[in-house]
Amino acid sequence: MPAEKSIYDPNPAISQNAYISSFEEYQKFYQESLDNPAEFWSRVAKQFHWETPADPEKFLKYNFNISKGPISIKWMEGASTNLCYNLLDRNVRNGLGDQIAYYWEGNHPDDYSRGLTYRKLLEEVCRFANVLKDHGIRKGDRVSIYMPMILELPIAMLACARIGAVHSIVFAGFSPDSLAERMFDCKAKLLITADGAWRGEKPLYLKEMGHSVKKCIVVSHLKRVTPCPLDHVEEEIPWTDDRDYWWHEEMEDKEPACYPEWMDAEDPLFMLYTSGSTGKPKGVLHTTAGYLLYAATTFKIVFDYKPGDIYWCTADVGWITGHTYVVYGPLANGATSVIFEGTPFFPGNDRYWSVIDKYKVTQFYTAPTAIRALMKFGEGPVLKHNLSGLKVLGSVGEPINPEAWLWYYKYIGKEQCSIVDTFWQTETGGHVITPLPGATPMKPGSASSPFFGVKPTLLDECGIEIKGEGEGYLVFSQPWPGNDAPLYNNHETFRGHLLLQVPQASTALARVSHEVWTAFHCDFKRARRDADGYLWITGRVDDMLNVSGHLMSTAEVESVLTEHPRVAESAVVSRPHPVKGECLYCFITPNENEVFDQKLISDLKKMVRERIGPFAMPDVIQNAPGLPKTRSGKIMRRVLRKIAVNDRNVGDTSTLADEQIVEQLFANRPVEAK
Repeated sequence: MPAEKSIYDPNPAISQNAYISSFEEYQKFYQESLDNPAEFWSRVAKQFHWETPADPEKFLKYNFNISKGPISIKWMEGASTNLCYNLLDRNVRNGLGDQIAYYWEGNHPDDYSRGLTYRKLLEEVCRFANVLKDHGIRKGDRVSIYMPMILELPIAMLACARIGAVHSIVFAGFSPDSLAERMFDCKAKLLITADGAWRGEKPLYLKEMGHSVKKCIVVSHLKRVTPCPLDHVEEEIPWTDDRDYWWHEEMEDKEPACYPEWMDAEDPLFMLYTSGSTGKPKGVLHTTAGYLLYAATTFKIVFDYKPGDIYWCTADVGWITGHTYVVYGPLANGATSVIFEGTPFFPGNDRYWSVIDKYKVTQFYTAPTAIRALMKFGEGPVLKHNLSGLKVLGSVGEPINPEAWLWYYKYIGKEQCSIVDTFWQTETGGHVITPLPGATPMKPGSASSPFFGVKPTLLDECGIEIKGEGEGYLVFSQPWPGNDAPLYNNHETFRGHLLLQVPQASTALARVSHEVWTAFHCDFKRARRDADGYLWITGRVDDMLNVSGHLMSTAEVESVLTEHPRVAESAVVSRPHPVKGECLYCFITPNENEVFDQKLISDLKKMVRERIGPFAMPDVIQNAPGLPKTRSGKIMRRVLRKIAVNDRNVGDTSTLADEQIVEQLFANRPVEAK
């Protein structure tokens, strides 16, 4: 679908009523947010409750100059508040008690639907906060959560926030081993889970043996569907008395009131594990005050949410998108949201559009992977439903390709909606580069412009700033409130080590000693700035990949593959995929005298599925009698990426110890890769 034009102006009807109604107005506020960040964000803070106000002289303190000491960022030092109080009590006191906070839409359209008001949500959160306290959970304790998309999930999160416990959510698609690894690392005292989840007509059991935890609270969810095809769910659930407890039994006699724990501005709110380029998951901490300011502001401005709107983000809360834009951001604005347990394809390929029609959704936020998957069914399923209430369409998880952007714009938005193509990551807390619905002329595939307080910079291979047009390493030279805190159990990686860690650039960039350009712990990007100043995210420069919006490291997958007793060595690269965005392409070197056969391929796929999760399963596993290595033993991964896409323009290979291996690997490409 070729683009008819290169730029699309916002609908004047949206601009007229938007919080930011023109690009000139955006530029004015943006410049103020850079020049006077403390004053800019202190105005935002006034809408929230602070048990102890911030000292204006300490509203923002940071050091990005390594010659002056350790890199540090502190927002609202000395202030105290409670996130749960601001999201629930404040809204109830402001007259929103009877407003729906969440509609819950189950896996099947016939499942019971629930609407939870702000008042009822507050009561349920307080009840569960008292459950946690009765089980010995106190301020600073870590609580792991491993749940499907059900209402008990935000209730558990907010209950933790109410008493000052640090929640660590693990995506329910991860394997039990991945859950156990994260629980062990964060020293979780309690696990909150469910008996299972529904995916289409298939139940997925979540309660597994082997979790090393003293207490486990379990939601009975599988039998809540109507009608339930399962007669004996409990018999399938492993259970240990005096460790495992049913959620509904624990909640029966609990008081619907719980005084909030007042938290210092820099106290941790939650931690979320993200895959790093070393392969070991890293726990990213977000702190209280800054995260509240940024989650609330990005939600309000980027989605242009107004009272009476109905918002739906399809992301799982197991990822940062779900944290910020299913729970904390919407509730901070008194929004009404949809929580959805199902898939876009069950019971039909029109499920997303039927949900939008059912709840009269006005803001819809999903991933390019889902859009591309639904495009192949054409506009027929879309036309069955009334989508006329939509005003803003969001894209998240990876850059959206122009073809998918145009389909989204034409067939879902009817050329009347603004598309906000949001770029951000776990470490940023919220959107850092994004269009604004009423202000930004849209370019299909471009993340557009930085959000307030964010100062992106492009650096070349020598660490020199690129002015005007150009492509380089994307770094940031000023903090915003959503910046993460130290990595849990890994403080030495914090801040000072957020300099470029890219092998081909590290030596040159080490010269940049007094101006510190921060990047992110785990997922470093390249970007291009065009002649109009628009930013385009062009890819990662480390060994990370993004499969259907799930970020993982190649090292994490390689470590699983090499555990197989028949495998000597492995290398994993990403390959473009028409639906998933990227898929895993794996090179396997068997041990001497071992045969590379279909059983080995099946075993390896099963191992990855069980150890990491179904989303990480490799699409292609290729026999590699050897890998392209330099004389120092470093794998030349750019060559492997070329082989994965059958591009023989591999560039200079003179530094390889054995140049012949490249041709051999091209010859070994399996049928499914062609």
